[in-house]
Amino acid sequence: MPPAGLQAELSGLLGDARLTATPLPGTDIRLWLIDPDNMTRAFSPEETRRILEGPPYWSFCWASGLVLARWLDERPQWVRGKRVLDFGAGSGIAAIAAARAGAAEVVACDIDPIALASCRANAELNGVQLGYSEDFFAEADRYDLILVADVLYDRANLPLLDQFLGRGQEVLVADSRVRDFHHPRYARLAVLDACTWPDLAEPAEFRRVSLYHAARNPR
Repeated sequence: MPPAGLQAELSGLLGDARLTATPLPGTDIRLWLIDPDNMTRAFSPEETRRILEGPPYWSFCWASGLVLARWLDERPQWVRGKRVLDFGAGSGIAAIAAARAGAAEVVACDIDPIALASCRANAELNGVQLGYSEDFFAEADRYDLILVADVLYDRANLPLLDQFLGRGQEVLVADSRVRDFHHPRYARLAVLDACTWPDLAEPAEFRRVSLYHAARNPR
């Protein structure tokens, strides 16, 4: 059964929507995500209003988060034995992948308390332990790696690229909306394919995810 609190939140937006424990393609991770059958019908004006006012981002696994999860699964050396913070964690996909890959500590950080509740439920579903934070700027400069997925869709967030290096020694940024940003401290590692899950039939351009890396003290 889906977590009662999360199901109630989703039902308050879309009355017949249900959360299901969904396997993610290319990983061994499952998340409580909105049933794709709920995405094929027309929404009422009231449902549309509610979704626009409080989008349930946490009920999807966005393409950039899926790319980060696969990257860490294939390259656990990025997080093994390290202290990691997942910024704008949403469903917790990147945080869970880091924990599964052997990180010493993982903190899921999101300003949305419902997103953090989703992270807790998904961590339990996958048998991992996470820490939780609602305020990135209250965090100490103690992390080895900051993970960031699908945060740059709002260009007002671009100044955060410098802030990340004030809390972590290294940063991995995955983004499908602003794929070609230029920052002197960030280098693009790869461009990878993924889609949001459940599939929103997004344009092909949003299925190409750029992965960037920055280090406070480049080797």
